[in-house]
Amino acid sequence: MFKGSMVAIVTPFKADGSFDEEAYRQLIEFQIAGGTDAIIPCGTTGESATLDFDEHDYVIKVCIEQVNKRVPVIAGTGANSTAEAIDLSKDAKAMGADGLLLVCPYYNKPSQEGIYRHYKAIAEAVALPQVLYNVPGRTGVNMTADTTARLAEIPNVVAIKEASGNLIQVSEILAKAGDKIDVISGDDFLTFPMMACGAKGVISVSANIIPREVKAMVDAFFAGNWDEARRLHLELLDLHNAMFIDANPIPVKTSLGLMGKIEPHLRLPLCELGGAHLDKLQSVLKKYTLI
Repeated sequence: MFKGSMVAIVTPFKADGSFDEEAYRQLIEFQIAGGTDAIIPCGTTGESATLDFDEHDYVIKVCIEQVNKRVPVIAGTGANSTAEAIDLSKDAKAMGADGLLLVCPYYNKPSQEGIYRHYKAIAEAVALPQVLYNVPGRTGVNMTADTTARLAEIPNVVAIKEASGNLIQVSEILAKAGDKIDVISGDDFLTFPMMACGAKGVISVSANIIPREVKAMVDAFFAGNWDEARRLHLELLDLHNAMFIDANPIPVKTSLGLMGKIEPHLRLPLCELGGAHLDKLQSVLKKYTLI
């Protein structure tokens, strides 16, 4: 249902910490012009954990309005409280979102049964396509291939964004339930090998700054031009790695700031990139002629 080069878009802030709506709308236009296949507001890269409920809804609303049905909008509405995730998801549906991105409950460290019940409750409460999101490096818990396969039996659970970094787990999901659930890469540097296993694309951090290039790699793969896709994968690897020299979205927002597209402000507890990391990022961006 959702495939290709999809962006987990940043949420730009002004110096006073408020949402920079105009910059956000311009970023969306940059993505549309770059061929991005879907836009995901309020994910990890969108600093959703620092948005209050009204802001969260408003950022999604602005995205849906600006996109204006040109590509799907998959709203990030996950939370570590099932009731909160349902409330955010209902709001997103009412605003016209095309799907939901739902992070595995963080901090609570639920059992696999708890994870299953969390997602099942949301799927039953909100009639929208649901993209599961497994990112154990940030949530503190891994959703296993068996749990994913079990959730794939729920009709509106259509995909999983896999950011475990574990190609064995990705392969197990595809082997167990690849006919019932799409796998989407959540790690730019693993998109090509994951697609070789059967993934349907990527929800990308790097696409915030290089939408055309990420799109070109994915399109080359889908066109059967594996040599070109592999070439682009290897060519972009240094940039993908640079987006994770500090906690996401610090490097990508810093990059967008250096490119003159946003003011690179973050909300605490995230803070600006500095020292050797900033030097390294600037060097990589120059290598790719982005600054």
